[in-house]
Amino acid sequence: MRLAVRTIGWSLLLAGAWMATSGAQEAAKPAAEPVTRAAAEAVSAEVAAAESAIGKNDWKKAETGLNLWLATHSDDARALFDAGYVADAQGRLEDAVGLYRRAAEANPDSFEAHTSLGLLLARQGKFAEARPELDAATKLDPGEAKPEAKAQVWRALARVDREADPAQASGELLEALKLSKETEADSLLAAELAEHSGQIEAAENAYKRILVKDPNSVVAVSGIAHLLIARKQFPEAEAMLSAALGKSPSNPALTAQLAAVLAAQDKGEALPLLEKLHTDHPADTAVTRMLAEVRAEAGDATGSDALLVELLAQTPDDAGLLVAHGQNLIRLLKYAESTAVFEKATQRNPANADAWSGLAFAELKAGQPQLTLHALTERAKLTAELPATLFLWAMAYDTLHNHEQAATYYHQFLNAAAGKFPDQEWQARQRLLILEKKSR
Repeated sequence: MRLAVRTIGWSLLLAGAWMATSGAQEAAKPAAEPVTRAAAEAVSAEVAAAESAIGKNDWKKAETGLNLWLATHSDDARALFDAGYVADAQGRLEDAVGLYRRAAEANPDSFEAHTSLGLLLARQGKFAEARPELDAATKLDPGEAKPEAKAQVWRALARVDREADPAQASGELLEALKLSKETEADSLLAAELAEHSGQIEAAENAYKRILVKDPNSVVAVSGIAHLLIARKQFPEAEAMLSAALGKSPSNPALTAQLAAVLAAQDKGEALPLLEKLHTDHPADTAVTRMLAEVRAEAGDATGSDALLVELLAQTPDDAGLLVAHGQNLIRLLKYAESTAVFEKATQRNPANADAWSGLAFAELKAGQPQLTLHALTERAKLTAELPATLFLWAMAYDTLHNHEQAATYYHQFLNAAAGKFPDQEWQARQRLLILEKKSR
């Protein structure tokens, strides 16, 4: 099983991890209430009344009052921010973005306007737009919002940068920690950044810091298991995940990781675990994809392919799914169908070496050795030869009666196979005996 598949449980956990932490919860709501102003400032009676309504969560009254005021005072930065806050709280996010932006333009020194705009854009996944707003906020005085508010901005900036520039994100997280105490969310982010940077020991230490504070932390256990899986320390990962599942038996991320670890060790317990996980989470495409692979490896090509066909109905141009579908068709001896599927995979992603390998095999089985050679030639442009592809080269040339080339590739295959493919090695030796007799 490929490592990319074995890490699915960790991906599932990370997908929801941020909203389970205090830092993400802060980013999911308006950043600063109007009562925490960056500096004392004069306020009209109309705006004060609207802010009083905001304090009581009376959004309609606040919105009405602010709209009336802004109709004649369109550049009032405080009122614009308040109106943005009201829109944000009501889920009118595009209105909120526009109002926060107008507030920041009306008062470029408004910490809360830049902060709220940046956080809202980040929540929408618009990181390129969010970054300059958050960066601007880090250079402004938070005033009565205090250092904790600026720490929140640094944390958000680190999350925005964590994939594109882990080193930059690490520096931003350190700035946050200068202003406030480390949280579990910080330790999780530090671990992720360290792993992205190849600092595996630092990542592991960050997860261990979480476990010191909370020995039952699913995030930390799953994170350490993820590192063990990456290092192929499957027995250690299995022990840790089994113990964690004993305390949290219904956790889908831990279950997926354990199933992946069991599958990597060719243990039959992986399949029932994944079947149950799929039953409990039928819409989770990551789980469905993983179950399809494990079913195929367990010899259930029909059951595996049923899942792949469902997934392909949603994403018909996914080259990885097409390759897996084509491999199942080969297992089911449907060579003509598999050829069409592999051809589509190579068209959708010409850089997918597995697609070219599958096409080469399917064409050979379909009686088209010349097309097999073409597919192998395209694959060779992408990656090194494997024993399996060397054998395909030999078989294709042998079928075309190019005995010299066939013998060359049979010898190369035997050197590379080194006893790991006994059936094919026996066949190669038998063909070499025959070819050598013909050459005399």
